[in-house]
Amino acid sequence: MNLSLYIAKRYAISFSKNKAINIITGIASVGIIASTMALFIFLSVFSGLKEFTLNFANVTDPDFRLETTNGKFFNISEKQEQQLKASKNIASYSKIVEERVYFLYSEKEVVAHIKGVDNNYNKVNDFNSHLYAGDWFESNSEEVVVGAEISRKLALGLFDYSNALEVFAPKPGKGNIENPNEAFNKAMLFPSGIYSINEDLDSKYVFCDIVLAQNLLGLQSNQYTNIEIKASPESDEDEFRIEIEKIFGSTIKIKNRAQLNDSLYKMLQSENLFIYLFSTLVVILTLFCLAGAIVMIIIDKKENLKTLYNIGVTKNSIRNIFFAQGIIITLFGLFIGLVLAIAIIVLQQQFSFIMITSSMPYPVSFEWSNIVIVVTTIIILGIISSWIASGTVTKNLLK
Repeated sequence: MNLSLYIAKRYAISFSKNKAINIITGIASVGIIASTMALFIFLSVFSGLKEFTLNFANVTDPDFRLETTNGKFFNISEKQEQQLKASKNIASYSKIVEERVYFLYSEKEVVAHIKGVDNNYNKVNDFNSHLYAGDWFESNSEEVVVGAEISRKLALGLFDYSNALEVFAPKPGKGNIENPNEAFNKAMLFPSGIYSINEDLDSKYVFCDIVLAQNLLGLQSNQYTNIEIKASPESDEDEFRIEIEKIFGSTIKIKNRAQLNDSLYKMLQSENLFIYLFSTLVVILTLFCLAGAIVMIIIDKKENLKTLYNIGVTKNSIRNIFFAQGIIITLFGLFIGLVLAIAIIVLQQQFSFIMITSSMPYPVSFEWSNIVIVVTTIIILGIISSWIASGTVTKNLLK
């Protein structure tokens, strides 16, 4: 193998007398460089777009959310609340009451979710940073914070105490409704702030004090729809899940960020797989050029190979020459392509050469996992291509 590797190195770095062979080999090398760059850049661009998308999707999502396994609401005892406060895995938590209700303002109407939150909510989710007008509501008040789309649809203003935002929620209970006016709980609300994140979220929530939401929905003071939790930096998810199950038993299900956006994560994973397979197809086509180049070199070196065979070099050793040469060309193209691609991604991150808008750079993300994927893919396909090409060395060729 040492002899085969030595000769392979000589063939890889020296030029053939046949210019066509040199051109074909050069095209194969450039192709590997280009396909390596394409694969890494595509993966990095998609990683950036994925991170960009999830930043919008996860902006209101906590690290964990506790939901009931039965019905809409669940009770929390004082003992359970003390256990939550004492947990080392929890940095902060907020009790939530959420329900879909009907809003009416100046003969304009909209259906959205009212979300009652306690004083800890902004410790779990820094929602204050998304307010573009007004302030967060005061505790124990009728003030609310509405989404920009809801504000637009209802033509809402802030601190308009002469014209309240009316909210209606069905009263809990059973039986026939004889008087429609008695079928709903009603409250008068006064917007104190408007938030803006994205179109979906801006048209979904109206935030209010949790006591107001409980009264509107006819709930007890210890009834909630979910608990949103911010995990402590040193927390372990498995340990956290075990602890929560001990506190609440089987009545509670625990969802992390990925599970809260399960369909979005699955869609992004599918798109990532498609991008990888498409890019890999380009690499495969490029490495066919490498195989063709090696076959042409074998034909060009036919007389030299006969000499080697006649002085005792085995057929397998001669095959190893061209197998090793294919690997050398593959590794050379991989290294150059990866260096160039990393440089492009890093420069885009630092200097934002490509912009989506005048203020928003095209998102890319440098990830070590993408390097591992690229290196593994190129080397495996390079080995297969080199092995196929070296297999054209037969006894008939050497006689």
